[in-house]
Amino acid sequence: MRVVNILFITLDQFRGDALACAGHPVVQTPHLDRLAREGVRFARHYSQAAPCSPGRASLYTGTYQLNHRVVANGTPLDRRWDNVAKAARRAGYRPTLFGYTDQAVDPRDATGPDDPRLRSWEGVLPGFEVGLNFATHNPGVWVDWLRGLGHEVPDDYEGAVGGEPGRPAEHSLSAYHTDVLLDWIAAQDGPWFAHLSQLRPHPPYGAAGRFATMYDPADMAPPIAPAEDRHRLHDGLRRAIGAPEDPTEMAQLRAQYFGMVSEVDHQLGRLWAALEASGQWEDTFIVVTADHGEQLGDHGLIQKAGFFEESYHILNIVRDPRQPRAHGAVVDRFTENVDLLPTLCEAMGLPVPDQCDGLPLTPFLAGEDPPHWRAAAHWEFDWRGSNIAKGVQAWPWDRRLEQQNLAVLRSEEAAYVQFGDGAWLCFDLAADPTWRTPVTDTGVILAHAQAMLTWRAQHTDRTLTGLLIDNGGTGRWPASHL
Repeated sequence: MRVVNILFITLDQFRGDALACAGHPVVQTPHLDRLAREGVRFARHYSQAAPCSPGRASLYTGTYQLNHRVVANGTPLDRRWDNVAKAARRAGYRPTLFGYTDQAVDPRDATGPDDPRLRSWEGVLPGFEVGLNFATHNPGVWVDWLRGLGHEVPDDYEGAVGGEPGRPAEHSLSAYHTDVLLDWIAAQDGPWFAHLSQLRPHPPYGAAGRFATMYDPADMAPPIAPAEDRHRLHDGLRRAIGAPEDPTEMAQLRAQYFGMVSEVDHQLGRLWAALEASGQWEDTFIVVTADHGEQLGDHGLIQKAGFFEESYHILNIVRDPRQPRAHGAVVDRFTENVDLLPTLCEAMGLPVPDQCDGLPLTPFLAGEDPPHWRAAAHWEFDWRGSNIAKGVQAWPWDRRLEQQNLAVLRSEEAAYVQFGDGAWLCFDLAADPTWRTPVTDTGVILAHAQAMLTWRAQHTDRTLTGLLIDNGGTGRWPASHL
């Protein structure tokens, strides 16, 4: 197949159901809908972890959290892991970032406590060149640009982004990121790889300009109410990231979220138009996904955390211009963000790295069925980060941090949640898709618990396990070293 450009887009905190083409009754996403018509939409696509850094670690490395071990915003990413930027370099690209990757530096690569890379976890994934670096601790160049346009903008991230409803949509952060990317694309004279990492629809919950009034709060459906019988983690999260109890306030929040969705969709439309005008639309492999989802009031929560599906079900649309046969297809199999590094590797003509827990989506893009596929989606959540700052644990005897995690296996009929302290939950999704009805059939519970054990057993790190050191090396060499 011919060499193509790679446009890898993440929309931060984008719920999988927030698409018109997915049947949402209110939100308008004409440009994502177009991409779905001219590509392949994966309707049951899931992030593997939350919040941002853990979710992106899985996305960029193709590994589950049980392997990459980025468990919090601030956990360093081990330097040994291959990633999407390193792979792109092996394929001959100069992968360039526009936005952020939220990956903290491995401290073994730092020069000491005074190394500036240790001041923030919002580092750049190794392998990327930087076209635009946006970080919440230093919104920097965008704020300077706004001030040059005559806006009064505070220095802090929350204040700067939170002021978007009062400024024209053309001056939004998403618009600025798009402007910089478009200028960069226009300057390229060969195949390119760009990673556009847009902040929106991440909070603050305020859409830019005209998009702040695009949706009437009166048209917002109420969120799923929390169940009466709740795990203590659920109650703890409600104290930390509880949704507004006032229905009017909650409806306003939802309207602003969908306004942010439509605004970032509008910016994607500008990208599509520029690629068409420059003759690159049919030469650009496009992936649009998210790092995690958004509770949006469901189960009494906002933001992303815990075990509920809303925090992990995300959009994923892939367009391979070389495979028109499958364009317009909707895939209902369980797909995961760990599948995207394998997919991009194959799109770039590379072997899939041995570390990858995911499978390439390539057969679906060609309109074919893969030889085998998973029967459930999986994700993990670890909340030890909120307790690390309370003091160093008495290692090796104090193992409380190792209990502050959970894993989810979500099948067609049920969702099984295993907690690190031995507790568990199992929800009957066949009877109640809102995750509020427990499974009572012990056979179903046991089958899901066994399936989770099997999943974990089959996804321990395999980087060198297929190789024997004898006679010069027998077996499968690590693909990144071939």
